Amino acid sequence: MGTGHYFWAIFYFASLCSASLANNAKINFREKEKKVLDQILGAGKYDARIRPSGINGTDGPAVVRVNIFVRSISKIDDVTMEYSVQLTFREQWTDERLKFDDIQGRLKYLTLTEANRVWMPDLFFSNEKEGHFHNIIMPNVYIRIFPNGSVLYSIRISLTLACPMNLKLYPLDRQICSLRMASYGWTTNDLVFLWKEGDPVQVVKNLHLPRFTLEKFLTDYCNSKTNTGEYSCLKVDLLFKREFSYYLIQIYIPCCMLVIVSWVSFWLDQGAVPARVSLGVTTLLTMATQTSGINASLPPVSYTKAIDVWTGVCLTFVFGALLEFALVNYASRSDMHKDNIKKKRRDLEQASLDAASDLLDTDSNATFAMKPLVRHPADPLALEKLRQCEVHMQPPKRPNCCKTWLSKFPTRSKRIDVISRITFPLVFALFNLVYWSTYLFREEEDETF
Repeated sequence: MGTGHYFWAIFYFASLCSASLANNAKINFREKEKKVLDQILGAGKYDARIRPSGINGTDGPAVVRVNIFVRSISKIDDVTMEYSVQLTFREQWTDERLKFDDIQGRLKYLTLTEANRVWMPDLFFSNEKEGHFHNIIMPNVYIRIFPNGSVLYSIRISLTLACPMNLKLYPLDRQICSLRMASYGWTTNDLVFLWKEGDPVQVVKNLHLPRFTLEKFLTDYCNSKTNTGEYSCLKVDLLFKREFSYYLIQIYIPCCMLVIVSWVSFWLDQGAVPARVSLGVTTLLTMATQTSGINASLPPVSYTKAIDVWTGVCLTFVFGALLEFALVNYASRSDMHKDNIKKKRRDLEQASLDAASDLLDTDSNATFAMKPLVRHPADPLALEKLRQCEVHMQPPKRPNCCKTWLSKFPTRSKRIDVISRITFPLVFALFNLVYWSTYLFREEEDETF
């Protein structure tokens, strides 16, 4: 008999379990979600115009925690000093008026797509120039309400933000572009923005930019005080390093080549006037075109950039090579003029000697006054001769290597060319040493700062 009672008890318990499972299977949780939404957001039950209470239901400011996911950075424009970014923006806060029963953990959260149904923080991007939401194929926005009253707002937006740049070290520079978010109407007495603890900013992996590299990013606070009160503000500083390889290939190496080509005229013959003039003018015009093209891609700023120093010095070297030929041409004509004068003088002296010899031959009976072989010591002419002998008897001076080497080139024009072949490359190499050491060290100082 005891065994029979035990069997009927098990049967009854199994029937109850199967009935409860059947009832649970029939529950429509989507219908439950609708009822919960009508219950907490119904007419006269929730007012989206009133901000939530503070922490633990106090009258303090509502706390909103912010999180950002950077999806892409499309461009960084040096001319307009702006950059474009696409990001997923998230805000999370607690509104105790939105608490609901989760039906024993079966309703994890409620989802809304209309932001005007609940209270929203009045956050705006203070350095925004342009921006738009994404509505393809549906608006990329959602609001999740959790059983404890926590609200998560997420939206995907694209922004064009201002980025004031310091181009003194361009193109060896680093730029800091900020993303600033602040409250527009609520002061810190009513609303406070905080970064989400742990990882407030995430960046997509394999982020590639054409001319920059994102080195790091820093989060900070930037509260501002105005006549109407103090407003909460958050900011992200994105540190971009400019890729130098592009500028090395497109600017620095071509400028070096133009300067070196202008030195070819030093090795051409002095008489090759058309070749030397055309070479100097061509390199000068090419260098000027290169400089104007570089400046066209940059904003007009009042200070001197590193690229301005480079192009200016390279242009000076090319212009100096052209002026060097003008000096060589002038020295060559001056040497020719001196040679002509010396030749005429020699011709005149030879003619006078020939005339004197003719007179001696024709007048054989002429008498000449014989000068004494020994002069009196007080004779001034004898003293002059003695001084010349003393000068010639002095020991010879030590020869100068430079003068000895330059004496191998008889004309001044040739000497100018030879000196230029050595001077121009040495000065240009010294300029490179000073330029790169100066700007690279300044770049390292800015990085450590």
